[in-house]
Amino acid sequence: MIRKPKWLRIPITKNPNQDAVVEVLKNLNLNTVCNEAICPNRMECFSRKTATFMILGTHCTRNCGFCNVRHEKPQPIDIDEPQKIAQAIEKLDIQYIVITSVTRDDLPDGGAMHFANVVRAIRKSSPNTAIELLIPDFQGNIDALKTVTDAKPDVISHNMETIKDLYSQVRPQAEYQRSLDLLRNIKMLNSEIRSKSGIMLGLGETKDQVHELFDDLRKVGCEFLTIGQYLAPSPQHLPIQEYIEPDTFDEYGKTARKKGFSFVASAPFVRSSYHAGEALGN
Repeated sequence: MIRKPKWLRIPITKNPNQDAVVEVLKNLNLNTVCNEAICPNRMECFSRKTATFMILGTHCTRNCGFCNVRHEKPQPIDIDEPQKIAQAIEKLDIQYIVITSVTRDDLPDGGAMHFANVVRAIRKSSPNTAIELLIPDFQGNIDALKTVTDAKPDVISHNMETIKDLYSQVRPQAEYQRSLDLLRNIKMLNSEIRSKSGIMLGLGETKDQVHELFDDLRKVGCEFLTIGQYLAPSPQHLPIQEYIEPDTFDEYGKTARKKGFSFVASAPFVRSSYHAGEALGN
C-alpha cells in the first residue's frame, strides 16, 4: 500500500453551520453525494451551508471501481423530492447548488424528467440560485438529455472520470465516446448552458494521456474542468497507483487553461462540485 502523503490530511473542524445542514437534510429526508461518496470536503461544504444533493435514491445500477455509492436494486422515485430540495435550498439560502444522481439505467429516460422537475422547483422558490446538474450518460439517449437542457440549468456537468485507456477498468459500464458525445450534445441542444467535466488522477494514467483527454474535451466544447486525486473508498475498490504532487496538479491546471478551458480547478482535494460556484463567479 502506498503511504498517504502529508498534503492529503484534512484537519477536523467544527462549525455551527454543519449542524444546520445536517438537520435540514434529516428533516426533509434528502440524500447528498457528500455523504454517500464519502467526500473528503463534506465538512467544509457543510460549514459553508451547502451540499451536493443526490436524487433518484442512493442505489446505483452501475458498479464503477472507484465509487462508494451502493450498487443495489434501485429504489422507487420520491415524487416529492424536487419540492423538498427546493425547500432545503430556500432554508439554507444557497446561491449556487449542484444536483447529481445515481445512474438509473432501469428508467426509460434515466431519470431525466426528475432532474428537470428539480430545476423547475428550485427556479420557482429560489429564482436567483444558480443551478448545476451533474448528470449520468442516460445511455446516450439524446431525447433524455434534451429533457434536461429544456429545463435550462446554468451548468450541466458530466464527469469523464479518467483517460480513455482506463475506461474498461474504471468505468466498465460506460463508454468514453458516449460521454464525450453527451458533452457535445449539451452545447448543440442549448449553447447558453455551460458544460463541465471532471477527472481523477492517480489511477495509472500518463501525462500524455491526460493531455489527450483535455484535447478531446475541448473538441466537444467543454468549458469547465475539475481535476482531483483519486482516493480509494475501501480496500475493495480500485487501488491508488500514485499520489500526484500538488505542483503537478498546478501544471495540469496551467496546461488545461492554455488549451482553452475558461475555468479549471486542479488540486488534490478538488472534486467536481467543490467550490463549483466559482466558475460562474458565485
